[in-house]
Amino acid sequence: MFEEGNILYFDPFYFKNGNPAKRKYFLVLKVIERRTIVAILPTRTASIPRNELVDSGCLELPEIGLNCFVIPKHVAVTNCGKSFDFNTFLYGAFIDDYEHALLDELYPNEGIDYWVWGKLNPIYFDAILDCFRQSASVKRKYKRLL
Repeated sequence: MFEEGNILYFDPFYFKNGNPAKRKYFLVLKVIERRTIVAILPTRTASIPRNELVDSGCLELPEIGLNCFVIPKHVAVTNCGKSFDFNTFLYGAFIDDYEHALLDELYPNEGIDYWVWGKLNPIYFDAILDCFRQSASVKRKYKRLL
């Protein structure tokens, strides 16, 4: 389940901050000694200024503290050829860590609580990691881990 590069789909995903649970994709960026998962929750919401919008790849706007990796819709991003039906945005500010034991407790059953949607193509995965590692807006602790 929690392998680096895996894209998981939760229905529903329970947010740490108490926001209402909803269907959510989850990209595993790093696994640390089977204790902690460093991950990001992709979104279809574009929070990029219109004049800066990019079609694909890394966008870094240090003047406004924004870092984002854009995956265009209908472009195969997994090893098995899957693509998102919508433009997908991964914001460096959304990187978070999750306790492995808690995730196992909340989502015990693959195919019921979550699905392994696919494994991100290594070219995309490396590009996303590079984007976050070089960002001024990603927290230092995550940059070190990545």
